[in-house]
Amino acid sequence: MSEQATEFHYQALTPDLILDAIESIGIYPETGLLALNSYENRVYQFRCDDAKRYVVKFYRPNRWTDEQIQEEHDYSLELAENEVPVAAPLIINGQSLHHYKGFRMALFDSIGGRAFEVDNLEQLEAVGRFIGRIHQYATRQPFVHREVLNPQILGVEPLNYLRESGMVAPSMANAFFTVVEQVLDKTMTIWQRQSFSHMRLHGDLHPSNILWTPSGPGFVDLDDAKQGPAVQDIWMMLTGDRQQQTLQLDILLEGYQEFTDFDTRQLSLIEPLRALRMINYNAWLAKRWKDPAFPMNFPWFGDLKYWEQQTLAFKEQLAALDEAPLSLF
Repeated sequence: MSEQATEFHYQALTPDLILDAIESIGIYPETGLLALNSYENRVYQFRCDDAKRYVVKFYRPNRWTDEQIQEEHDYSLELAENEVPVAAPLIINGQSLHHYKGFRMALFDSIGGRAFEVDNLEQLEAVGRFIGRIHQYATRQPFVHREVLNPQILGVEPLNYLRESGMVAPSMANAFFTVVEQVLDKTMTIWQRQSFSHMRLHGDLHPSNILWTPSGPGFVDLDDAKQGPAVQDIWMMLTGDRQQQTLQLDILLEGYQEFTDFDTRQLSLIEPLRALRMINYNAWLAKRWKDPAFPMNFPWFGDLKYWEQQTLAFKEQLAALDEAPLSLF
């Protein structure tokens, strides 16, 4: 991640500045700004004077480079051109990434829809089909500027940051870091057992990043797009006990493999990927703690009880890493 050590706060991103920024690219809102659920960036929906609804996204400064953001844009535009229902930035004045007074932003058509129901097997199969279509195009060329998903970036570096942050309750620090180190060691051992082909990924494909529209699924927020194994875009759809997850996996891959093959050896990476996400999530909260939005929305992060729960969760994850990987029916 291309973040610098300098602190950043969104106080300068006032409503007036947001409106001025939107108007600077020739778009004129006629309604107020509706803030959408986003902590990393700032995202707003509005209706324009042409009666269309748009979403404007202001990228967190110091996180990605212009080249990394543009590569994300180019990928989503490529998918959209091939009729994959993904939220792609609009090209305005010949470009998708715009700059205004130190902020970088992009404009999108607003995708209307309701929450994707991960326990709806028909919807799940349709989602699997479109993930297969995404991955069909993902292998045509690699990312050049985006990160490569691996235990170093999502495990070792976040754990080091979390250790230095001082955010872990002192009375739990020894127990917490001991079990997390064990989880990370086992994760890296599993990861290194065999090599997997990498492709361009959505990168953060959890159910909240899928909307259900009248024509089927719509995929949003490629902010964490990266290079990595295909299973990264699949495993976050799996919920419930092992039997439920096996059924969900079978349904997903039935749709997926209509468009591209899936290397079932990658199923051994599901629990390692879950472990890395757990580590990275805690480090992300610690890294963002000086952003006023984070203490407001995650007030429990510094509590002793939270770190007790996390220590227990990592002990359970350590046991999960010893279990046999999921397999298809």
